[in-house]
Amino acid sequence: MAFSLSPSNSFNASAASVDKFGKQRQLGSLKIGSSQLILATRLEPHFIKFGLRKKETSTVSASSKESYGLIRKLEDNEKHRLHENECGQDPFEELKCRFLNFKKKNFVENRVHYENLAEAQAPKFMVISCADSRVCPSRVLGFQPGEAFTVRNIANLVPKFQHGASETSAALEFAVNSLEVANVLVVGHSRCGGIRALMSMEDEGDSRSFIRDWVSIAKSARLSTQAAAGNMSFEKQCTHCEKESINGSLLNLLTYPWIEKRVTEGTLSLHGGYYDFVNCTFEKWTLVYKEGLEGGSKYAIKNRSFWS
Repeated sequence: MAFSLSPSNSFNASAASVDKFGKQRQLGSLKIGSSQLILATRLEPHFIKFGLRKKETSTVSASSKESYGLIRKLEDNEKHRLHENECGQDPFEELKCRFLNFKKKNFVENRVHYENLAEAQAPKFMVISCADSRVCPSRVLGFQPGEAFTVRNIANLVPKFQHGASETSAALEFAVNSLEVANVLVVGHSRCGGIRALMSMEDEGDSRSFIRDWVSIAKSARLSTQAAAGNMSFEKQCTHCEKESINGSLLNLLTYPWIEKRVTEGTLSLHGGYYDFVNCTFEKWTLVYKEGLEGGSKYAIKNRSFWS
């Protein structure tokens, strides 16, 4: 089999049989995109007539498999090239391709489900997670459209009710009072930039910083981290604070009267989650809130589990 690369960078391959007089005979061709692949498609009878041994037959068979593999490789390369040409380098063209793929493979195949969602939503979860691009909760936990009402912010924080209006408090009000979700899940994660900013900021900093003002919501988590893990490395302190701030947000949820009421009635549960994207593990726990718990506290952690 002979191969040549043309000046236009198209790939050409040819295969020919040899007859008993030593002359080559071209047997077949296949065109893939802009490339033309010419190959042998059968064995001439005179190959056997003039003593083609079993070993040689096996060699030809192996060669045929190799040719088939080459064809598949060329097809895959051509599909990849066409995809690149369609999507180009424009990031919005890439998004367009992804959207059309979603429409074809997800929306069209589940049209009835999406028609039902168009009428109303009834999610079981309200998820509060970080805005970090590496920790999309729908991707990590597999939430499908209609399953989780989600709000994302820096460091997955929940401000206290007294803090006033915010996108998080507005989302909570709608999810709990209107959608009547059964679970609120606060999801933190490893290597959180918001928590790192909290742990490294000076006590007296730029008061005009939106980030500083926002992460200060978790100041109590920073203080408890310094008390419990102040002798550890900065990285370990950040990890400790990432988890501590989740519990702080769970407690802040109870400052909302309509959340406390539903938790007390048993119609709403509050959960914490921690996603370590370095090792791809997930911790989950539930906050219990009621009078007369052990030690005289109103709060306790239960149902702690570790997924790996």
